[in-house]
Amino acid sequence: MTSKDSPAPPPQAPPPQAPPRKARTPVPLDDVDRVLLDQLARDGRITNNALAAAAGIAPSTCLGRVRALVERGVIRGFHADIDPTALGRGLQAMIAVRLHGNSRKYLAEFGKRLAALPEVLNVYFIAGADDYLIHVATASTDELRAFVLEHLSAHPAVSSTETILIFEHLRPQTPVPGR
Repeated sequence: MTSKDSPAPPPQAPPPQAPPRKARTPVPLDDVDRVLLDQLARDGRITNNALAAAAGIAPSTCLGRVRALVERGVIRGFHADIDPTALGRGLQAMIAVRLHGNSRKYLAEFGKRLAALPEVLNVYFIAGADDYLIHVATASTDELRAFVLEHLSAHPAVSSTETILIFEHLRPQTPVPGR
């Protein structure tokens, strides 16, 4: 039988994947935008007048530029950086989570479910052997253990977890990437 005569192999379904995200392209930024972003990343409560002075522009121009950065999606929000230790949750960890191969279609739902839990500070959908990296804060090792057992190990989609304790979180000197 030649290759012309052999039957075509049965079509294989592509592996399930997370739902597609909107592709983001880099937003053009000039030097003034970069100064504004740098100052806001250092102090989100800076006054408009002080921000304008740092950028060397008029306060009305500054206000319009910051609004434009928000509208263009460069600035995603303004928020307080709260120390979990001050709230009695001084034990922080990163937990790598791997889902079963047949659970891939539930990736987005699983991530949203995790993000809603009070112990969770951040959820990262990642490439590599694991599917998620979860940043959590708890009051004790007992609470951390309970979190892993109740919310991860007991979940039928979870294949494995690896917990890494965080001793210290160091912040970069320049808060705006690419500066």
